[in-house]
Amino acid sequence: MPSDPLAAQHVLEFPGGYTRSTGPVVGRFLSELRAGRIVGTRTAEGRVLVPPLEYDPATGEPVTGEYVEVGPAGTVTTWSWVHEPLDGHPLDRPFAWALIKLDGADTALVHAVCPEHIKAMKTGMRVWPVWRDQPTGHITDIAHFVPEVTQIVSPVRAEYRLQAGGALRVFLEGIERGVFLGGRCDHCAKVYVPYRAACPECGNAIPDTLELPDTGTITTFAINNLPDPRAPEVPFVSAYILLDGADIPIIALTGDVPAHEVRQGMRVKAVWVPESERTASMANIRWFAPTGEPDVELS
Repeated sequence: MPSDPLAAQHVLEFPGGYTRSTGPVVGRFLSELRAGRIVGTRTAEGRVLVPPLEYDPATGEPVTGEYVEVGPAGTVTTWSWVHEPLDGHPLDRPFAWALIKLDGADTALVHAVCPEHIKAMKTGMRVWPVWRDQPTGHITDIAHFVPEVTQIVSPVRAEYRLQAGGALRVFLEGIERGVFLGGRCDHCAKVYVPYRAACPECGNAIPDTLELPDTGTITTFAINNLPDPRAPEVPFVSAYILLDGADIPIIALTGDVPAHEVRQGMRVKAVWVPESERTASMANIRWFAPTGEPDVELS
């Protein structure tokens, strides 16, 4: 209690509630809320007032008596954030008090807006009311407003079967036998691996395959720190490997060597799965491992 003898604390309270008459306009507004509708009154100049009033605040003239259903959605015109709700507030979590101009209205209604976070709250955002399950004819029949749905999260899953054909089938059949098949263009003399039926540079057909060795040189690489079921360990290295006799590299994993020891120019050789486990798949190659040969100087 205050120590000042001239000061005293007072409490004004109506334990049973304070009863007041609503009048015809506010009563109609609350009755419409109980029915799940929001209405305003139209002025003689055609403006729609929400909440409804008996007199036009701009002219002082009585309204026309015409009730206009508005909303239920609206636009936030301004707002103030409540970080710590108090007893008696409409929500027990952070929310915003906002002026909301409902669709079809010319004035704004003050109510609570509850976005996921303050960063989602902004002037101009579209909001929709959340109605209470058991309306009583009170402004709290609208529990609060929430932002309009602008995005959804949908599970996506696609199943499909990829069937290799043409040149790719020829290449994978070679991988199943444990060999790399490429092709030499008769026009530009470049050797491509995997095998291709046509030269990607000059467009000439490549009718015949060319068997290449499973040794090569690392031209560039990347160290990966995220797990991959195909990798021997983490961190692991994925590298571009120029097979001996080829003019373009293939990408593959490296293994049997610490990631920090992999380098450009390193000589490597394919490590194959046992012949009994092979299929027409690049999974036949576990990775490429160092051969121990001197590094190649790349131009």
